[in-house]
Amino acid sequence: MDEIEKLKSEIEELKKINAVKSDLISVSTHQLRTSLSAIKWTLKMFLDGDLGVLPKEQEEYIKKSYESLEQMTTLVNDTLTLNSTDNAEIVLEFKKTNIVKLIEDTVFEFSGEAKKKGIDLTFLKPEKDFPEINCNVEMTRVILQNLIENGLKYNTSLGNVIVSILEKEGEIEITVKDSGIGISKEDQNNIFQRFFRAENAKKHDSIGSGLGLYTIKKIIGDHRGKISFESKLGSGTTFFVTLPIN
Repeated sequence: MDEIEKLKSEIEELKKINAVKSDLISVSTHQLRTSLSAIKWTLKMFLDGDLGVLPKEQEEYIKKSYESLEQMTTLVNDTLTLNSTDNAEIVLEFKKTNIVKLIEDTVFEFSGEAKKKGIDLTFLKPEKDFPEINCNVEMTRVILQNLIENGLKYNTSLGNVIVSILEKEGEIEITVKDSGIGISKEDQNNIFQRFFRAENAKKHDSIGSGLGLYTIKKIIGDHRGKISFESKLGSGTTFFVTLPIN
C-alpha cells in the first residue's frame, strides 16, 4: 500500500471513530436531557407550591438544586446542538418552510415564561403573505429559541422583547429586539466566540454555557445566512438574522 492509500485508509478510520463518538454524545445527551427535565419540573412543582407549602429552609435548598439542574440542562442542550452543527458527517435536510408560522409557534413557546417574568413578548406578524424559505426547520427553530430566550433572560421586569420579520431581495431578515442589559463595546467583538460570556451577563444570570450564540452563528452560516447586532450597555440589544429565501 502506497502512502496515499495508507493516508486515505487512516482518514476513513478516523471518520468512523468520529461518527461513533458523535452518536455516543447524541444518545447520552438525549437521555440526560430527558432525565434532567423530569427532575427539574418535579422540583418546580415544589417551588410553585403545587405540592404544598414548604418550610423556608427546604425551599432554599430546593431552589439551589433547581438552579443547578437548569444550568446542567442548558449545557446538555447546547452540547447536543453543537454536536449536530460541528459534525461534518451530518447533512442538514432543507425544505420549504412557512417561516412566519415557525416564528409564531416559537414565540408562543416562551409566552408563559415571559408572562411569569413580567416581560412583554411580541411578534409583529406581517399583514401581507410571506414567501416560504428553504431551511432546516429544527435548526432554524434553535436560532429563534436562542435569541428569544436570551432576550428574556437578560431583561428586566416590565421590559420587552419584540420579534419582527421583513422581506428583502431574495432574503428575509428576522429581528429580535430586547430592552435588556445590553453588551459593552469591549465585549461586542467576542460574543460569538465559543464559551464566551460577558461579565454583565454573568452577574445578571449565572446560568449559561457560552455556547448559544457560537452555535447559532454556525447554523446561520450553514444556511448561507448572516447574523449581526446593535447594542448599548444598559439599553438593550437587537439581533438581525438574514436568511436566503431559496
